Amino acid sequence: MTDKPTEPTEPTRLAPSGTAMKPSTAADKLGIYLPAAPEEFRDSAVTHAQLRELQNNPPEWLRQLRLTGPHPRPEVARKLGISITALKKNGMDKPLTTEEIAQLLQDQPEWLRAAREARASSSSPASGTEGTS
Repeated sequence: MTDKPTEPTEPTRLAPSGTAMKPSTAADKLGIYLPAAPEEFRDSAVTHAQLRELQNNPPEWLRQLRLTGPHPRPEVARKLGISITALKKNGMDKPLTTEEIAQLLQDQPEWLRAAREARASSSSPASGTEGTS
């Protein structure tokens, strides 16, 4: 076994291993909704080097997906300023586009207003619970 660096292989030929991750894991780390990603991304493993490259120099498809969505549940919750639990509890446990999120924020239903207030009061800096789940 040699430790010399190998040339990057074509992504479609990689399988998840100790040095490559499943597309779903890479999508989670990139904060994107996997079914909305291009087929070549969905169908291949991603190495840590490829993930870093995607993070540091996102291709156009990734920039557009991050900009317009659809966004995965954690990203929707973050953009709305609420918890994932609040999304689920109110029947919004689905990917949303940036436009749909903006519309919800503009015309806030009562459940969203209440969830945002609850989140704001529970995550105040004085509570000492920042970053814990």
